[in-house]
Amino acid sequence: MAYSTDLDVFEEHRSVLMGVAYRMLGAFADAEDVVQDTWLRWSTADREQVRDARGYLVRIATRLSLDRLRQAQARREAYVGSWLPEPVATDVRGDELSDGSERALLAESVTLAMLVVMESLSPLERAVFVLREAFGFPYAEIGATLDRSEEAVRQLAGRARRHVTERKPRYDVDVAAQRTITERFLEAAAGGDLEGLMAVLAPDVDVVSDAGGKAKAPRRVITGADKTARFLLGGTRDLGDLVEPRFVLREINGRPGLVLLSKGEPDSVMGLEVRAGRIARVYVMRNPEKLGAVTP
Repeated sequence: MAYSTDLDVFEEHRSVLMGVAYRMLGAFADAEDVVQDTWLRWSTADREQVRDARGYLVRIATRLSLDRLRQAQARREAYVGSWLPEPVATDVRGDELSDGSERALLAESVTLAMLVVMESLSPLERAVFVLREAFGFPYAEIGATLDRSEEAVRQLAGRARRHVTERKPRYDVDVAAQRTITERFLEAAAGGDLEGLMAVLAPDVDVVSDAGGKAKAPRRVITGADKTARFLLGGTRDLGDLVEPRFVLREINGRPGLVLLSKGEPDSVMGLEVRAGRIARVYVMRNPEKLGAVTP
């Protein structure tokens, strides 16, 4: 009976733990491991010493995420090509990344654009930013989690907020309008319509690809509508190695995106960012090790 009660309490807070860990790490599989390790520690903890289960669990998950993030930084420096966060199909897993409150704010904090910007923060700045800006934890509680004074946490939060504000691109937030643009993009790309594709691309659009050396993809950023359009059309024509290829419209990290399936399994994921009614950035994820959170 005690095990059931312990598990019920843990499950009540699983979504916030998953949300914190994923935003910290940018990797869904690693976040799942952190949540599992948090459960193992919770299952053996002395519950009589725990006054606030949510705070206690978040503290464990944050510290575990910090350890993993510091370890991951060295691996990312040696990564082949651009490193992008692991995409998540939020039309299926959206509830796993939030605690059910302030849904719009939580969705914004999980977009690929935001996660890419957060990659430039130090591990401590990232932890403070996630806990404060995405989940609204008090400074004092964050300080207890990170073994820092409240004043130090406020300073970290200020630096992180300024850094994100300076670097965060301005994209449209009207999801319905973005979906319409995405549908036009897919129709033009699948139909080999260069003119139609150019019509939905911003002049300064760029393409950032992540294959980790495990699949074919540009290692450098492609910039400009003409180069982007020709790259995308070339990619849609070059599907000979895929079995029963087809594109599916999905919500990727809170924004409309595309999944290219081969024999029913994800081969590639495209995350699209829209600015002033046109696509301003295309994220292309092809590393097969990063596609586990995009279910068919």
